[in-house]
Amino acid sequence: MQLGATKILTGARYIYLVAFFALLSGMFYPVITHSSWDLVISGTLILFVGLAGTVSMYKATTAERHKKAWLIIGLAITSLALFLVYGAIGKI
Repeated sequence: MQLGATKILTGARYIYLVAFFALLSGMFYPVITHSSWDLVISGTLILFVGLAGTVSMYKATTAERHKKAWLIIGLAITSLALFLVYGAIGKI
């Protein structure tokens, strides 16, 4: 029975992350203004890219091997997220 509870908690964790990131990227704006959902979807995806980068950097601090590789990958993914943010606001 413990295995099923773990799967449910893992699923709930990911549903919570998606809901939180959707709210963070402005989910209510298209509802109020009757505009497109494209910015909310792209904002949520950019937040997930940033999360992947920060998780990789965290992995660099806790890993036994390949610390430098995890750090480089994490910084590259986080830089990509920053580039995508500037692209989304039109600065690039």
